[in-house]
Amino acid sequence: MANEVKLPRLGQGMEAGTVVKWLKSEGDHVEKGDPLYEIDTDKVTQEVESDFAGVLLKIGLPQGEAPVGRTIAWIGEPDEAISETDAQPQNGTGTSEIASGSVAPGPGAEDPAPVDISETPSSASAQSAEARVKASPLARRIARERNIDLARVRGTGPDGRIVAEDVERGETGPARGAAPAPVGEVEVVPLSSIRRTIARRLTAAWEIPVFQLTVSADMTRANELVARARELNPDVRVTVTDLLVKVCAQALVRHREVNAEFAEDGIRRYPSANVGIAVAAPQGLVVPVVPGAERLSLAEVAGRRTDLVGRAADNKLTTQDLEGGTFTISNLGMPQYGVEQFVAVINPPQAAILAVGATTDRVVAADGVPAVRPIVTLTLTVDHRAVDGAQAAEFLRTVKQFLEEPALAL
Repeated sequence: MANEVKLPRLGQGMEAGTVVKWLKSEGDHVEKGDPLYEIDTDKVTQEVESDFAGVLLKIGLPQGEAPVGRTIAWIGEPDEAISETDAQPQNGTGTSEIASGSVAPGPGAEDPAPVDISETPSSASAQSAEARVKASPLARRIARERNIDLARVRGTGPDGRIVAEDVERGETGPARGAAPAPVGEVEVVPLSSIRRTIARRLTAAWEIPVFQLTVSADMTRANELVARARELNPDVRVTVTDLLVKVCAQALVRHREVNAEFAEDGIRRYPSANVGIAVAAPQGLVVPVVPGAERLSLAEVAGRRTDLVGRAADNKLTTQDLEGGTFTISNLGMPQYGVEQFVAVINPPQAAILAVGATTDRVVAADGVPAVRPIVTLTLTVDHRAVDGAQAAEFLRTVKQFLEEPALAL
């Protein structure tokens, strides 16, 4: 009997997912563990591996959204037949609804935007032509969201493959061949699943009673340590963000009341610091997590951060990369931003987030005389339901001390 390939639950709270692309075709031999298809959740787009070995007998959902647990394909022995009953749509979300242009969400899922994939002869040929275009998954996704014809975009990747940057350039540049939009025309950008998630989580965040605390720290010794760490670890580029992750992790295990979240059954305080780093990825804001950061060396933090940020840029993060965070750092002090001070929105259900501004030279009093020092401004946003002001102030003081004397945190 053929094995049913069901849409998996890739993370806590996931109720539905969108099949973006099949990596195997009907009739292909599949080994257990082979990448089978790409799925778009409310957090990431990732490959799903096969749980079975055999032949991909039938694909029940070529593209589109389906609830967790729905059968989307069958794998079995060569020439094994799939009964008509098995091939029928399940839970009201099968091919008949896909053809009519809508897919019903799973229980508790958000209502998805209607998807019209009904095929007239012309639309069928257009989809066939698009399928023949070599393009990365992220490029195809951006093109779908912005209604861009991939056939009119020139690819700059290997063998002419279209990458995300090509779609971005092709949308407004001459390669696409479209006339400039008339002045004053309103552009409507469809909401991606990640953008919907961002909107939902930020709306929830504004309902939390929060307060902010701000301090400034002298980064003289921190900058010296980062420079020395780069010399000692030429294979990985250590940055100030890496030091911030390490410093905050050490402060969090000393002040567990901040390494916490508010829940209806009580305040949960965690023994290990799983530090999230806010990353502006092409698909939207994501927060990959460095787990157990207090146990890692500075070079190990840098290696983990480099891997996460690189995969975020390539849209290769997995759900596991984004889960389990207990604290978040949002750093907008890099040269391309140069923001001196800002307030970050808390990342539920975490109890605190640290906003880091640019390090700038300022005149300060040093041993009673004016001196120029590199100063950074840190703003901590805190969930007042879980953390009191004095507790947050003690944590922020420890972070400041560790930055000014980083040897204390290493």
